[in-house]
Amino acid sequence: MFRHRSHSRISSSSRRIPGDSEFMHWPVPVAGLTALLTEDIYVCVTCVCMLWCLYNPPAGAVVASLEDAKRDVLIALSQIIDPDFGTDIVSCGFIKDLEISETLEEVSFRVELTTPACPVKDMFEEKANEVVAALPWVKKVNVTMSAQPAQPVYAGDLPEGLKKISNIIAVSSCKGGVGKSTVAVNLAYTLAGMGARVGIFDADVFGPSLPNMVSPVNRLLVVNPESKSILPTEYLGVKLVSFGFAGQGRAIMRGPMVSGVINQLLTTTDWGELDYLVIDMPPGTGDIHLTLCQVAPLTAAVIVTTPQKLAFIDVAKGVRMFSKLKVPCVAVVENMCYFDADEKRYYPFGKGSGAQVVQQFGIPNLFDLPIRPTLSSSGDTGIPEVVADPQGDVSKIFQNLGVCVVQQCAKIRQQVSTAVSYDRSIRAIRVKVPDSDEEFFLHPATVRRNDRSAQSVDEWTGEQKVQYGDVPEDIEPEEIRPMGNYAVSITWPDGFSQIAPYDQLDMLERLVDVPLPATAAVASS
Repeated sequence: MFRHRSHSRISSSSRRIPGDSEFMHWPVPVAGLTALLTEDIYVCVTCVCMLWCLYNPPAGAVVASLEDAKRDVLIALSQIIDPDFGTDIVSCGFIKDLEISETLEEVSFRVELTTPACPVKDMFEEKANEVVAALPWVKKVNVTMSAQPAQPVYAGDLPEGLKKISNIIAVSSCKGGVGKSTVAVNLAYTLAGMGARVGIFDADVFGPSLPNMVSPVNRLLVVNPESKSILPTEYLGVKLVSFGFAGQGRAIMRGPMVSGVINQLLTTTDWGELDYLVIDMPPGTGDIHLTLCQVAPLTAAVIVTTPQKLAFIDVAKGVRMFSKLKVPCVAVVENMCYFDADEKRYYPFGKGSGAQVVQQFGIPNLFDLPIRPTLSSSGDTGIPEVVADPQGDVSKIFQNLGVCVVQQCAKIRQQVSTAVSYDRSIRAIRVKVPDSDEEFFLHPATVRRNDRSAQSVDEWTGEQKVQYGDVPEDIEPEEIRPMGNYAVSITWPDGFSQIAPYDQLDMLERLVDVPLPATAAVASS
């Protein structure tokens, strides 16, 4: 832009920019510009003006084509970063149905979020309107907000009743009487208040709490005579299923009978489309818990405890159980933690149980619930505290818990969906370790040859049925899908469906000196 030249002066205080049809008048007084220049420097005014117009286009500027217009819109929207994923909303795949009018003046698109309960959906809508409207050729912006259809994140054969549920949250504690039901019910109604479709499943057959904590008009479960499925009852838009709504029944049962009842209630209920199903787990770590974890693809768990050391000992057992079952614990709720009086905060049962769980097991979030008569009485009146006093201090704590659960579930779904993928450009299976930057690559044939199912290995003798030469060296997977929190399901060209646990993939021989991968063509989804 600058070059040395003999002394010259620009006498006019304003000049016309060359090419009147394309550029506007230079808005800066030339006298002010020349005052900044030395006598030995000549400014190429045309270049300066062209750059100024490039970054400050005149109102009503037009784009050359529809493709250029769409590119401009996507570039503008890529300025908006999802705080949970740390990626722009265009790369996240949130922008759908982008349309631009024939006059290239009106822009319409849809922002599809992972959940209707997204805590930053209003910010997304506001920013999307703002950045697109800032484009000089745009005169009108139409933004529609939506959410992805409810669907489980995991592959595999699911019971009919669970096929349209996006996230299943277990609220658990091995210790009885710590407030699991209180937390489960208030969390569910908090999520519903955030715009999500929610259900509650009371998994305690011996002492169901849900019938006392909510007040539905219909207090009996009904069976659909055609489909034979159970129709849940509802209260304030939340679907409810509990053994306490099943009418008169035996409360004394042996373990296998209880597991059967739980299985039937959970899997044969017509839940419909749900964004979140909150399961109020019974105390302990017995058959019921294993049944639930095996039947229902749990997305995450919320652990409830109290300040006493005895509660921590029992709660630790529950956390270890979820760890064994590959269910991530996303939050700890320490109930009956404190009360405020005389402008002071008192901790009648001591401090530290919740913090100890967080520190020892690496659970990322801790929430303290106070001792409040209203929170206790809400369990008897049939109106959850977050419904009775939505602006109260307790409701604000549950609001924070709800935001945490929504964000953590979204992260888990994102991690699971991208944990294992296939890159055709380098012919390698890419494995990304969750919550880490570590990743490694495997040869597809190596993965196929190391299948440990009964179809590949004799269960009695351990003899390998599939020999090395039976698997082509150039074999490629057709589809990779997550299966629970512990494995992926890989479909091969011969129709074989392989279940590959993450632990097993970690033990296989890795590829080295792999070139930088391109975008995966076959990915877990």
